[in-house]
Amino acid sequence: MAGGTRRDEQVRATREALLTAAERLFAEHGVYAVGNRQISEAAGQGNNTAVVYHFGTKADLVRALIRRHAEPIEALRVRMLEGIGDSTDLRDWVDCAVRPITGHLADLGRPSWYARFIAQVTADPALYPIAEEEFYATSPSLYDLEAGLTRCVPELPDPARAERADMTRHLIVQMSVDRERALAAGTRTPSATWHDAATGLVDAIVALWRAPVTPAG
Repeated sequence: MAGGTRRDEQVRATREALLTAAERLFAEHGVYAVGNRQISEAAGQGNNTAVVYHFGTKADLVRALIRRHAEPIEALRVRMLEGIGDSTDLRDWVDCAVRPITGHLADLGRPSWYARFIAQVTADPALYPIAEEEFYATSPSLYDLEAGLTRCVPELPDPARAERADMTRHLIVQMSVDRERALAAGTRTPSATWHDAATGLVDAIVALWRAPVTPAG
């Protein structure tokens, strides 16, 4: 039993080392620019087949990386959603869209690579469907979040609502990327903390959702 436990711990440690190395390399160089050999070497693994052994294909590795962060982000979002209940205040719902992400990034410390990894994945036509599938499979509270946002802006036509939801996702990801990159490089950031950065982002996204819609034509 003790031997089995040690073996399990070694396997978990190896998987974590591979995930950390892959996330950093993917964030810094792009998913398809990084090979399994590079990941194994960066993780301190002499076996170049370690990635395939523990995860399978590159798409499987991407899924594992998304799941690695999904649980803490989902937990933060669920607590926030429980706190606002049936609020009709748009800002409450935008908070629930933004702060679980920025809160998780703050918890990761410095440096982190999650935002830059997600930016790489969601910008790739082949990987985006995988990421979207994983997000909704591991984060069921996203459905409640989308329903709450929709209730707060009933006057928005469906195409405008969908477009602004896309804009919201892009703003959250890209502003998180910019701050994460700056923190990793040790350069100045507009906001002192992730909390302050989230507040500015929420201000902008609330204004985005409340902006008038220009009639077609």
